[in-house]
Amino acid sequence: MANLTSRSLVAALALTGVAVPALAQEVNVYSSRHYDTDDALYDAFTEETGITVNRIEADADELIARLEAEGENSPADVLITVDAGRMARAEELDLLAPYESQTIEDRIPDHLEHPDNLWYGIAQRARIIYYDKEKVENPPQTYEELADPAWEGKICIRSSSNIYNQSLMASIIETHGEEAAKEWAQGIVKNMARDPQGGDTDQLRGIVSGECEVAVGNHYYFVRGFESDVEGLSDGIDQIGWVWPNQDGRGTHVNLSTAAMLKTAPNPENAMKLMEYFTSDTAQTNLATGNHEYPAVEDAPGTATTERLGDFKPDETTPTAAFSRNAAKAQELFNAVGWD
Repeated sequence: MANLTSRSLVAALALTGVAVPALAQEVNVYSSRHYDTDDALYDAFTEETGITVNRIEADADELIARLEAEGENSPADVLITVDAGRMARAEELDLLAPYESQTIEDRIPDHLEHPDNLWYGIAQRARIIYYDKEKVENPPQTYEELADPAWEGKICIRSSSNIYNQSLMASIIETHGEEAAKEWAQGIVKNMARDPQGGDTDQLRGIVSGECEVAVGNHYYFVRGFESDVEGLSDGIDQIGWVWPNQDGRGTHVNLSTAAMLKTAPNPENAMKLMEYFTSDTAQTNLATGNHEYPAVEDAPGTATTERLGDFKPDETTPTAAFSRNAAKAQELFNAVGWD
């Protein structure tokens, strides 16, 4: 028989009068998210649609390598990453298929979508400035101020290989241009209290331990210090204040958890149903609650744990797609100024 998809094969057999079983209603997800609330999200989707969700969870780089190895035989329908930068790698490898969905267009703000509809944001992660309330009277109010010589030897921040810093740098390139972005990165290096080390939680621990007076990190690492017992952070968390950067300008830099359909998806219709479901209020609440994130859909119910941080103006002028477009240049500039 000619090369047929499973769907067309069933149709062909049906024409001959041969009894065939119904096609399995499923969708296969490769996800770098690993939160318990995602289980509730997928269970609700299955209950509503009858479509079973099969998941493989791993680091985004591992999942993308697996997709490369599987090629056209990959069982994956949907890829989920916890930042736009990693999704950009899948885009560069030509793994993604553009979607057509009025639901997604209506629900997701334009700046949180890829311009060619290759991916979109399902939850938001803000990168903010923290400071020692006992030592810092007037903390920096913008990302740009972090490079001011007044903060020499006082800042804790992660390595340049960290995707959150790469995306922040990419946004600065988009806003100010390459030369200004390089000068900013050079200023940060001069102002570091120590060589970059550890994750965002370790930068906050640096304030508690007295190693630094100012730190940069995603908002949910701070919230976790309130909501659970985080060693080296929770006991001293009242010592830490926070600033929503650039409120008088472009707004606070926000990265994304993202979702995309794969070019070789064996269940594209079910994949599209799941991707649209991600934009529902129910799904948005589950996605935000799992990691104390903010919904991607405007006015969707979020999580009460983030209310302690107050309201803020996110950067809605810098397209999120710029994070991936400028990623390589961001790393090049980091390397040039010696940001390890």
